[in-house]
Amino acid sequence: MAGYLLLEDGTRFDGELCAAPDVATGEVVFNTSMSGYQESVTDPSYRGQIIVFTYPLIGNYGVSAGAMESNEVHARAVIMREGVDREHAPVAEGGWLTWLTDCGIPALTGVDTRALVRHIRDKGAMRGGVFGAAVPEPQARERVTAEPPMKGADLAREVTPREPVILDPDAPGPRVVALDTGIKDSIVRNLRERGVRLELHPCDASADSLRAREPDAVFLANGPGDPEALDYVVDTVREFVGEVPVWGICLGHQLLCRAVGLETFKLRFGHRGANHPVKDLATGRIDITSQNHGFAVKGPAGESRIETDEPVRWETDFGGAQLAQINLYDRTVEGLELLDVPASTIQYHPEAGPGPHDAVYLFDRFLERVAA
Repeated sequence: MAGYLLLEDGTRFDGELCAAPDVATGEVVFNTSMSGYQESVTDPSYRGQIIVFTYPLIGNYGVSAGAMESNEVHARAVIMREGVDREHAPVAEGGWLTWLTDCGIPALTGVDTRALVRHIRDKGAMRGGVFGAAVPEPQARERVTAEPPMKGADLAREVTPREPVILDPDAPGPRVVALDTGIKDSIVRNLRERGVRLELHPCDASADSLRAREPDAVFLANGPGDPEALDYVVDTVREFVGEVPVWGICLGHQLLCRAVGLETFKLRFGHRGANHPVKDLATGRIDITSQNHGFAVKGPAGESRIETDEPVRWETDFGGAQLAQINLYDRTVEGLELLDVPASTIQYHPEAGPGPHDAVYLFDRFLERVAA
């Protein structure tokens, strides 16, 4: 059935509906990964978003239970140049388009995704909607403008568990308490494989309830939405900075930075893909990383870009902080080390679900620091 994507600036891209026929609205963003489409749509960080895949063929190896990053699809809709429903790949347990249909997720195929991505890069990520051709544009435009913007959105409450989840209580490693703002299964798996006694707590858990668990460390995970909308999480994190080691990745990086007094801002079109080069300033090592975020941390002078490869410093509410890693595409902050308290951050996804495994060593580094 014919359908179209309508952006909030009035730009229209036509295609064919190839999954659920429902209408979907959300922030339209693009992902540059060549594989990992199932992991992407089940990543809670995509809550409230419509994903445009830049790779021209999506679905060529089907879907499987092992590729799930959560127990549901969080993306609102999917846009593709060519979507296929192939089931005969070696690991396939079903077809991609059939699975999207079963999950109730609309999808468009036959879209000029190259033109669409160039438009988003020029104009920035914006709200949009997927509609059947029978839906008049004025009606579609009303639906799109009624969609709340991503800036200011607290989506962590939609993906956090209702009750604490205690994993491997008899494991030999340290007790790591995670504020679950939308943690991916592959992050959980990496921590459990290293013997951690991991606990996933609702993102609105109080500091007292977390302290009662006697954590050896606090972990801040990925998740959707605007970090500026999560003041209640920031206040909780502040309680633990300097008390136990704290590590934040992705949204957790932004929340920990806010907790020590730094500021965040919305990127023009975000970082979403598995090919982002990040330089470690201490070693000079360059890792190719998997990323999925639309916000970033400001530099020491409030700048959005760091133009030097030197470890510039911030003065925070908890002492000094030093730039540890930088994005080589757009010079944004990718990681900080706090100098006077045991805390650090990275902006990307070291668990690589999907993506390269260059940065998986960071889980080991975290646990070494906890042990120390």
